[in-house]
Amino acid sequence: MPTTTTSAASSSSTSASASGNNNRQADVFSRLASSDPEVKLKALREVKNQIIGNRTKKLSFLKIGAVPAIASALADADDSEKCNNILVQSAAALGSFACGFEAGVQAVLDAGVFPRLLRLLTNPDEKVVDAGARSLRMIFQSNQAPKYDFLQEKNMEFLFSLLNSENENVSGLGASIIAHACGTSVEQRVLCEAGVLEKLVILLDGSLSQREACLESLATVLKNNPEAVSDFVGLESGRYLNSVTELTKDRYPRTRLLSCLCLVVIYNTSPSYFVNMGTKSGLITTLLELLNDPGQSGDDAALGLSCLIAGKEDLQKLAYEANAIKNIVDILKTDSELQPKRLQGLFLSLAELCSKLEDCRCSFVSLQVLDLLINALRHKDADVRAAACICLRNASRSVKNLSAGRFNSDHVMLPLVQLLHDPSSSVQVAVLGALSNIVLDFSSPKSSFIEFGGIKQLIELSKSMDPDARCSALRALRNLMFLADNKRKELFISDVNAQGFACLISDPEPPVQEQALALLRNLVDGCISSIEFVFDEDGLILDTVGRQLRKGPQAHMAIQGMYVLTNVASGTELHKEAVMQQLFPQATGSENFMLKFLQSDESQLRSATVWTIINLISPSSPGAYDRHVKLRSAGIIPQLKNMVNDACLDVKIRIKTVLGQSMSFGDNY
Repeated sequence: MPTTTTSAASSSSTSASASGNNNRQADVFSRLASSDPEVKLKALREVKNQIIGNRTKKLSFLKIGAVPAIASALADADDSEKCNNILVQSAAALGSFACGFEAGVQAVLDAGVFPRLLRLLTNPDEKVVDAGARSLRMIFQSNQAPKYDFLQEKNMEFLFSLLNSENENVSGLGASIIAHACGTSVEQRVLCEAGVLEKLVILLDGSLSQREACLESLATVLKNNPEAVSDFVGLESGRYLNSVTELTKDRYPRTRLLSCLCLVVIYNTSPSYFVNMGTKSGLITTLLELLNDPGQSGDDAALGLSCLIAGKEDLQKLAYEANAIKNIVDILKTDSELQPKRLQGLFLSLAELCSKLEDCRCSFVSLQVLDLLINALRHKDADVRAAACICLRNASRSVKNLSAGRFNSDHVMLPLVQLLHDPSSSVQVAVLGALSNIVLDFSSPKSSFIEFGGIKQLIELSKSMDPDARCSALRALRNLMFLADNKRKELFISDVNAQGFACLISDPEPPVQEQALALLRNLVDGCISSIEFVFDEDGLILDTVGRQLRKGPQAHMAIQGMYVLTNVASGTELHKEAVMQQLFPQATGSENFMLKFLQSDESQLRSATVWTIINLISPSSPGAYDRHVKLRSAGIIPQLKNMVNDACLDVKIRIKTVLGQSMSFGDNY
């Protein structure tokens, strides 16, 4: 058949082509070791020209050992004029391997060529210096590049020798080193005190490569550094801040992107310098335009947009009004394969847009992006999976969409439960955040989540070594047990032992303690049979709650603990007496913690404490009078009498209930 013949011919042609390429690469590789300088020089040029912008060929040459061979050619060449061309081509080839290719950077560093490249900066030939500086800049774009300790005087002197150079590639290298190696507030301070800001801003008026290197390093030095931002803005009465702002309109996408990212850093560090709404709107518009750039600028713009609008409702509104959601969704719906970094940024930007604004969440759902999100949950890149989970978490904050069951279908639930087994802890924490919202839809039976093994896996993750995973798993369980029926509570209780739960209540991490107490509060709410859970293993869980409350925890933990006691005290006479034992343990002579809680500045803690008292002295309970006497003797009832005009209306109403109960025992107020 013709199709078969064509297929075979095509296969044969492809095989022959691959074989030919391999032979040519092997030929070039053999000539790299030639003793003839001209042959070696030609081979170096061929390698460089073949690998520029071609990751496939870079990988092919890496596999046959081209980088060590080029490193040898560089090492064997001396600084004499006759070797300059070999020095230039060797450095250029090594820089091409390192450009945007982490495996190439690793190979170059493993070849031990880094010190030799540094020595090229002192070569008397300007072309050699240029080649060495460009190659080093490629290396310093990677996190694998060596770090410079700016606290060492010799390193600072070397850095300033680069920044002071009249060679644009060398001064740009100095800026690139700052962008790569400045990672702490101490390093930022040392660099600023040494005058690095004044040196960097000079590069803003330089060549394209100098401007871009300057913008990257400025963003690094200014990030989370209000003092440095103030110094930068004050240089020549704001001239350089205006220069960076103007560069957002530059003809080159990379320059526009880097100037935007620099402004994002300044805004996030010191928002007061951005009082002009037009500047904010212009920044958002430029970043949205850059999302359509097919190269690295488009990838970085997505993350830049998410960083800019994170937690800022005013900017989220501006982005929404600029049609950001539709723009992002249109990009996600394109047929072309997007880089993981861009996907991550796009989903994080959507997540931020949906974090506070209900209009954004409704728009998100109306654009039918859910299928794209589900596909991203299965992406091979962990950062993309985590970003998709965060996006789903924020989109599911919509009560309207949640109650409509948009997120509870098997189509959504299955991949989420599967991600609970993800090898990446960041993905696990992110998917737990999404599930925490989705399981709050108590109008749904949530049977699919349970059938897929969701509860069992949440319990497993509550035992994780990662405190964030433990905390997030407990939060999801807490929400799952909110107003849950007996069947669901029994499913949980059947898989948990008292010892393990007590350990969570006394976990070393306070947020884990709080979520464990909040989960327990929901478990023992409204169901007499589930209250029995706290009495397993001789009341170990209830004893642990009492012990934690006697330690005088922070208010948010104490609130959850007191509501546990409130709910237990709503049970039988036995349950109420068990709570009294926690409030008045025989072994302590210190002030009762309830008095401290009633005097707390936190109204919710006062309210929770009063609720406990209401349940303990309900007149219909046989032992209520004796408990009232004990509470009065401990000064708790008198304290309530002093709180009849509490600033919180809820507390005031509950106190009137308690005092009304007291009157039935003959206690007037």
